[in-house]
Amino acid sequence: MLPNFDPLRLGTPPLLAAARLAEDLGFDSGWVGDHLTFHPPVLEPCGALAAVAAVTQRLVLGTGVLLLPMRNPVWTAKQLGTVAALAPDRLIVGVGVGGENPAEFEAAGYPVAQRGRRLDEAIGVVDALLRGEAVDHPGPLLPVRSPKLEPVPSSRPPLVVGGRSAHAVRRAARLAEGWFAVWLEPERVRRAVEDLRAHAQEFHRPVCTTVMLVFVHVTDNAETGRGELERFVAGQYGLPVEAIERWCVIGSEDRVADALARYRDAGAEAFVMMPTAVDVLGQYERLAGVRARLAATV
Repeated sequence: MLPNFDPLRLGTPPLLAAARLAEDLGFDSGWVGDHLTFHPPVLEPCGALAAVAAVTQRLVLGTGVLLLPMRNPVWTAKQLGTVAALAPDRLIVGVGVGGENPAEFEAAGYPVAQRGRRLDEAIGVVDALLRGEAVDHPGPLLPVRSPKLEPVPSSRPPLVVGGRSAHAVRRAARLAEGWFAVWLEPERVRRAVEDLRAHAQEFHRPVCTTVMLVFVHVTDNAETGRGELERFVAGQYGLPVEAIERWCVIGSEDRVADALARYRDAGAEAFVMMPTAVDVLGQYERLAGVRARLAATV
C-alpha cells in the first residue's frame, strides 16, 4: 500500500516518495485506500493516484478499495478515467461496500443500507463509462443517465472486488477479474478460492485472481514491532491491537516470507503489503528482501 493515510498523525504522508521508491525497488504495483472521513487523515485516492501517475513510469496503480456505494458513479468514472489517461494501461479499479463508518455515508448523501445492491449497480455504470459508452440506467437504487465520458481509457481497467464475506466472493466471481482479500487466515483463503472456482463455472467466467492484503512490520525486534502495530491500529481503526493482531505479521524477512508462502499455498496469487511501522519507506526496503525470499521458494 502507498501511504495515503496518516494513522500516526505525522503530517502529510510521503505518498510520492513512496511511489518513486516502490518503482525503483521493482515492486509491481502501488495501492491506495478510500474514506471520506475516518479515524486518521486521508488523501482522496483518485487525486492521490493522479499525483503518483506523474512521478512513475511503470508502477501499476490500484484502488484498494474505493467505497463505491457512497460515491457518485459518474464523477468516480471521470476521476478514474483521468488517472487512466495519466497512467495508460496502469490502473486497477478495486471497489468494496464499506459501511464501517456510517457518518461518512451520511456526509456523502448516501444511505448505508442496501450498499451491496448499490455497489452492484454502480459497478455496471462505472464499467460502461470507462469503456466509452453512454449510460441510461433506470436503477432501482442508483438511476443514472450520462453521456459518453472522454477521454476513454486506452484499455478497460481490470476490476477487483474487496471483502471477506461470501457475498463479496460471489460478487467478485460474477463481475470482476480479481478478489481483494483482507483479514483472513490461510485456510479461509483456501475455502474462498474454492468458492471462486465454483462460482466461475456457475457464471461461465474465468476464475478471479486472488489478491491478498497483509499487514506487516519487518523487524528484528518483535517487541518494538508490536508497539508500532498497536499505535497503527489505534490510529487507523480506533481499535485495540488484539482486534486484528492475528492477521498481522511481525518479524524478520524470513518470517514474513514464510507467512506469505502459506497464503500463496492457499491460493493467493498476488500480495499487497500494508506496512504498520513508523518508518514506511524503510519498510519498503525490507519488503524488497521479503519479495526476493518468497520468489526463491517457488
